[in-house]
Amino acid sequence: MLLRGDYTSTPRNVQVADMFKEAGIIERYGSGIRRIVDDFKAYGLAAPEFKEVGESFLVTVSKTRLSGFHPNTIQKGLAERLVERLVESQKKILVLVQAKPNISKKDLAATVGISTTAIDKNISALKAKGLLKRVGPDKGGHWEVLAP
Repeated sequence: MLLRGDYTSTPRNVQVADMFKEAGIIERYGSGIRRIVDDFKAYGLAAPEFKEVGESFLVTVSKTRLSGFHPNTIQKGLAERLVERLVESQKKILVLVQAKPNISKKDLAATVGISTTAIDKNISALKAKGLLKRVGPDKGGHWEVLAP
């Protein structure tokens, strides 16, 4: 995998990459490193460093938190405002969307521990309550948590 400055990558072996894509193991080429960096930033952590070393690459991860970020800020603020009005899975969805606005329904389902169909129903309920809004298309858009 060759890394470029914008964290996109190209497969070294296109046949293996195609096989993984067809098997559903990867969604698309060159998106994993960008998602890793985005997730680190969403949780207030410094982005890992990726360096090409010979035929491989080296990933350096730091435990350093970004300044001004407190890991419980998002969850506490949402939980305090919404405890009485939402079921547990809806609270989790809002916390996850607040932390990572471009999170997919598939990732929400895996993290919350419910099916994608249940995610759809909970998202519909959150939209109906005026707490969640989708901005842009399914691919390329993002979620917004609205103030109650």
